[in-house]
Amino acid sequence: MTTAAPERAATAPAPGTAPAPPGTRRLAVGGRSLLLDRRALVAGSVLAALVVLTVAVSLAIGTASIPLGRTLPAMFGVGESRDVLLVQRLRLPRVVAGLAVGAALGIAGVLLQTLARNRLATPDTVGLNDGATAFAVASVVAVPATIAPSAFALVGSATAAALALGLAGGAGQRGYRFLVVGLGVGATLGAITQLMLARAPIDEANRAFPWTVGSLNARAPGAVAALAICVAVTLPLAVLLARQLRLLRLADPVVIALGQRVSRIRLAVIAVAVVTAGLAVATAGPLGLVALLAPEIARKASGPRVVPVLGAALAGALVVLLADLLGRTVAAPIELPAGIVTAVIGGPYLLWLLLTTRTRRMP
Repeated sequence: MTTAAPERAATAPAPGTAPAPPGTRRLAVGGRSLLLDRRALVAGSVLAALVVLTVAVSLAIGTASIPLGRTLPAMFGVGESRDVLLVQRLRLPRVVAGLAVGAALGIAGVLLQTLARNRLATPDTVGLNDGATAFAVASVVAVPATIAPSAFALVGSATAAALALGLAGGAGQRGYRFLVVGLGVGATLGAITQLMLARAPIDEANRAFPWTVGSLNARAPGAVAALAICVAVTLPLAVLLARQLRLLRLADPVVIALGQRVSRIRLAVIAVAVVTAGLAVATAGPLGLVALLAPEIARKASGPRVVPVLGAALAGALVVLLADLLGRTVAAPIELPAGIVTAVIGGPYLLWLLLTTRTRRMP
């Protein structure tokens, strides 16, 4: 009897510390603690493992295959010169681009969906991608001076967001109106893009055409590096915003009573979404429906209790890498752009989502 008391004391929670709610795990860091959702942790681990596996397969498979055991040494310049050339010069750059682009689109998608309380609110549907594409094409065919398309694409994404929010009167309580207005803004900007391509000389139109079809082939290293830095900065910010986004599911007066500034939260969320989506399009062009698929995959895996920002980033990277891998291998030696593959995969899902009335709004 005397030995049982110390054991109970050892397993009991520390004085002043409430036990973790069911389904969560408490992580103590210094004098503070953080609650982590167990299902979200498991889902994130599985998605991360799938991303690593897809990276390995993408580096190994192509018109000339490499055994998986030789891909890792080839990444560091060790092994046969043929393996090093294929991995370092040809496949690794597009894998890095796919990771950055997919993560950026996943982050932007989950933030916009949660903010607008509508699963259809993504950079594709609210006009951000169309704005970035239109401005990138304009920098090639309509601007006399030589301006980097990536910089113009970021301006286009911000312009589309400003138009959609201004005409809709904001997001939040008017999420459905924000979506409908965004569709109109995107359609208008898409028509302007097609008009510019139709009226441009054939050589300029050919140079601008890759910006209308998403692809990871021969991406500019500078644009990929800028996007990778952007993801590294915005991902922690998005994770911090996720906790406040959960509060925005409540009515605005309730959120204000809890001491939160609703307008500041919405502005920060929109800024992160605009920057990540704009730089993603500036890097690889419009990869359709990735920002719709990635949050849905993460949400199904993580459950409804969290805003799965990290899961959406991992799922976005996974979708883009798989789309690029399929585009390179299914019709080899002909290469299908990753944007076409994602549209073929995501199109039927989008149609199903539109026809399913109960999924029109976020839970």
